[in-house]
Amino acid sequence: MSIYLWEGKIISDLFINDQIRDKEVRVIGAENEQLGVMPIKDAMKLAEDANLDLVKIAPTALPPVCRIVDYGKFKYEQGRKEKEARKKQKTVEIKEIRLSPNIGSHDLETKLSSARKFLSKGDRVKITLRFRGREMAHMMKHKPILDKFAEALADISNIEKAPKVEGRTMTLYLCEKKN
Repeated sequence: MSIYLWEGKIISDLFINDQIRDKEVRVIGAENEQLGVMPIKDAMKLAEDANLDLVKIAPTALPPVCRIVDYGKFKYEQGRKEKEARKKQKTVEIKEIRLSPNIGSHDLETKLSSARKFLSKGDRVKITLRFRGREMAHMMKHKPILDKFAEALADISNIEKAPKVEGRTMTLYLCEKKN
C-alpha cells in the first residue's frame, strides 16, 4: 500500500472526498449499484447525503471509478482481505543436502530419508555433490551418485533441474511430485 503526501497531509493510496480532483467520475453506490458517470460535485453530494465517503477505487480507469462507502469500514475490510490472502500463501523453501563422491551406503540412506522428509513437507531439495582436490579430475565418474539419489526418490519427487556442474560442485534439484 502506498502513502502519498497531499497538501501537507499524509494520505493512503486511495483518494477520498475532497482529495479527488477529477472532473467526472463513474460512481458505484453504497449498495454496489452502478449510478453512472457524473460530475464530481454531484458524486460528492450523493455521498454527503448518505453520510458516507466518496473513495476513488480505480484511478487509472477512464473515467476514474469512485465508490460511496464508509471509509473506515472499507479500509478495515481491505486489510482483512489482504491478511487472509497472506495466510493462504505457502512459502517453499530450498533445503540443501550435501554429499561427497566417496559416501558410504548407510550415509546415503540417511541423506535419502532426510530428503524424503523435506519433500513430504513440500520443500524443494537441492542435492550438492562436493569435490575436493584430485576428485575434480573425475567429476563425471561420480554423476551416478546423483542419479541413484534421484531414482531412490522417484516415487515422491520429480527432477526439477538435471545434474549440473558449477565450479567444485555438481547440483541436482528435486521437487515434490504433484498428483
